[in-house]
Amino acid sequence: MPVTPAIDGLDLHDVPTRHGTVRAAVGGAGPPLLLLLHGYPETHLMWHAAAPLLAERFTVVACDLPGYGASERPAAHDDHLPHAKRTWGAALADVMTALGHERFAVAGHDRGARVAYRMALDLPDRVARLCVLDVVPTVEVWERADDRMAIAYWHWPFLAQPAPLPEALIGGAPEAFWDAHVTRMGIDPADGDHYPPAVLAAYRAQLDDPGFRTTICEDYRAGATVDREHDAADREAGRRIACPTLALWGSRGALEVLYGDVLEVWRPWCGELTGHAVDASHFLVEDRPAEVATAIADHCA
Repeated sequence: MPVTPAIDGLDLHDVPTRHGTVRAAVGGAGPPLLLLLHGYPETHLMWHAAAPLLAERFTVVACDLPGYGASERPAAHDDHLPHAKRTWGAALADVMTALGHERFAVAGHDRGARVAYRMALDLPDRVARLCVLDVVPTVEVWERADDRMAIAYWHWPFLAQPAPLPEALIGGAPEAFWDAHVTRMGIDPADGDHYPPAVLAAYRAQLDDPGFRTTICEDYRAGATVDREHDAADREAGRRIACPTLALWGSRGALEVLYGDVLEVWRPWCGELTGHAVDASHFLVEDRPAEVATAIADHCA
């Protein structure tokens, strides 16, 4: 595996939690505090350009999600609970406790956004503000699934297939999986300013790790089962996200094609909601780091 690059101004910590050790990059000074969570199939390095900008105003904690990057790989289980977003949210809350932060804002992209909004629902006393980037709630994705979703989000049902089929197929052709799937979601290897080669190499190297291949498949299996169930139970009980929520999405991604007015999808879930599209792909944090960092900072200040 190649040497993992560092984010300027952030120091690495390996933090024990009730659900395994989590890698955290910490920097900046003073309150308020901001937990940054990445998406699939990346690591905390997706914040490489935005985190230093945010660290000018916040103490930032950018974590590798459990099973991703240098965080401990959870063991797979038939009920998928070790990879549930509720489980991961509890682990990341432990990270913040270990670092001395009891109340904080959370900004998450993609899978990290699913952990972030689950934390806001499960731990309302700890999450002060929430930013969700290029997602709608998991249960909404599955309930609104149609032919367009089957094409644009084909990896959702593929990765959720029972083990060991998707793991074996990815392991048999990781380069093809990377080139024909991951980069086509919006990553541009030719754009070295927004997607530095060392960062992309760190992402790509994960696919050579059988433990990581298990993680991403279990992540999506949890999304198709227990995460969806948790969302549906909260909706049925009338629980809503209590803290102010900012939703951002890439106008060149899939959300507007699949869901039209993205804020209308989020509105029933949130007590206080703002948001807008960004001229970007699905990977809006890398595409527009200054714009996204400013929006997050203004929301979380």
